[in-house]
Parts: sequence; C-alpha cells; structure tokens
Amino acid sequence: MSLAFRNVGHSYGSHRVLSGVTLEARPGEILCLLGASGSGKTTLLRLAAGLETLQEGSIDLGGAVLATPGRNVPPEKRSFGMVFQDHALFPHLTVEENIAFGLAGRSKEEMRAIVSARLAAVGLAGFEARYPHTLSGGQQQRVALARALAPAPAAMLLDEPFASVDVTRRRALREEARRALKEADVVTLVVTHDPVEAMEIGDRIAVMEGGRIAQCATPEELYARPASALVASLFGEAQRFPAVVSGETAITAYGPVSVSGHSEGAHVEVIVRPEAVTLAPASAKESNFRIGDIRFLGRDWLVLLMNDGAPGLEPLRARVPALEGLAVEASVALRFDPQGTFVFPA
Repeated sequence: MSLAFRNVGHSYGSHRVLSGVTLEARPGEILCLLGASGSGKTTLLRLAAGLETLQEGSIDLGGAVLATPGRNVPPEKRSFGMVFQDHALFPHLTVEENIAFGLAGRSKEEMRAIVSARLAAVGLAGFEARYPHTLSGGQQQRVALARALAPAPAAMLLDEPFASVDVTRRRALREEARRALKEADVVTLVVTHDPVEAMEIGDRIAVMEGGRIAQCATPEELYARPASALVASLFGEAQRFPAVVSGETAITAYGPVSVSGHSEGAHVEVIVRPEAVTLAPASAKESNFRIGDIRFLGRDWLVLLMNDGAPGLEPLRARVPALEGLAVEASVALRFDPQGTFVFPA
C-alpha cells in the first residue's frame, strides 16, 4: 500500500511551514525527505504519524483516509512503525523484551520467533538477553528498527535515524537498515538532512525547500537532471557561483560556462561539481588561476584553485584522477564539463 499526501499545508501560528505538499510513497518504497532545518520535512513526518493535527489537505494509507481537517485517526491506530534519532529503548528491558513490547496478544513461541527473525534481519542474532546500556549506539538503533518492524506495520517512519550514530559506523548501519526495510517490503518515509544518506538509503528522494517539494526523483535523476539550483548544489559537493550571460556563455569569476535559453545580460547562478573541472598547466601570462593547495583523497586528488584577480573569492574545488604536472602555486587553465555544470536563473 502507498502513503499519500495531497495538498498538505501547515502553519505554526503565523509561520507557514508547509504549502501545497503533494507526495506519494509507493508500496515497498523507501522515500527520503531531504532538506535543511526549517524546510518542513519533520513536520510532514509528524503529520503522517498523527503527532500533529492536519490543517490542510489529506493523508491516506492504502486508500484509507488517515487525516483531513477536522478528522484525525489517532497515532496508535495508524499501524505505523517509528524510529527516532534517540532510539527510545526501554532501559530496564532486555533486547528481546523491547522488541516484543508491541506484540501483545501473541503466544510466547510466536513472540520469540518474531524477535529472532527481526534481530537476524538487522544483524543482531543472539542479542536477545542483552540490555540497551551494553550496546553501542549503532546496535541500539538497529534494535529500535527491529522493534518498529516486529508488529509488521503498514508503514515505517524514520526521523533522522542515524544522526546520533558514530560517523565511522553510519554507512554500514544505513546498508543494514535498507536491507531490513526492503526485506520487510513496507512503505517507508525517512527524514534526513544528509544528501549522502538520502542517496544511500532512498529509492527516491523528495527535496524540500521552504515547505514545498523542490523535486522528487530517484538519486540518479536528481544528480543528472536537477530541477533547481538548490537540488543541484545538494549532490556531489557542488559549489555555487554568480554569473552574467553573454551570448551563449555565462561568465563566472573562474571562466565561461556554456548556456542556452538565457537572455543577454541575465544574472544566473552556476553550480559546478568538482569532478567537472578539468585542469591543464599554463603560464602565468595565460591564466589568472593558481593552485592554492592539493590534497590526496585516495581515489583522486582535491585541487583548490585561486583567482589572483579576485583574492577574496571562494576557492574553486577540482577533483582529478592524477596530478600530471600540477603542483601548488602552479598556474593552470581550466575548463568546465557540461555533465557536471548547471546554470539556473539567479
């Protein structure tokens, strides 16, 4: 079944938080709500959970209405599993007892079977007798996920579920969570402010800005065909630079970028990903661009470029597979690959 928001709006007093949000999380899909603080993503999740009263629009699950203005199904009757940033495990209960908490009415044998299956799905088989304080943050979050999935909910809601987990463990935890959610084949809504996290766990990503959906698409589509400057700048460590259109180019402080469909003299914003910057050695007479620093990143090199004609300008970042004669303080010529360069109205 799908979870659908139709023309949802919400305000806190005079502050408008959501406006005309229409979005559908499809059956078995993991849909990420991605945005900065204040973009409305957590409010949308809370409305889905029934923790906020719906003011405008409607929310339904599998065609059954959960909320309209004046009518709200209570949270406990929405058949949702929820996972929060702080885990919210009962400290006085064992892992088994925590997971079995929502399984009232089942036989002991059935409870044990469900607990074992859910623990195995999140990579914690054999942890039944442990207490939360003996677990790492990542292990506690996996127990929280297992507990939410145990009653076989109709939908899962996750609010910044990995934000409190150590960064060295976060990627593996995302992979385990995604695997467990896909295995459960349940519609899932995940709130995050981390674009990398959204790409790693989500089937689709809904980018939110100012209480609206800026774009909702697969990670591949968002990366290759962003619909706005915000979306383009979220992915791939992109940088934003102002520019002015002259003919079929946008003139930036780091050189021209090919454009089409913009009027002469228009002010635009150019978004550049570091892998879209191609470098070549040049003499100081040929170029104002100089290498300020070089850092080795494992698979490639990060090169920071300075414009000597604009000393206060943010350095341009380039990622290159090999240095091939490039060195700190060397002058360079640069070119922008259209595949990783985007131009939008300012």
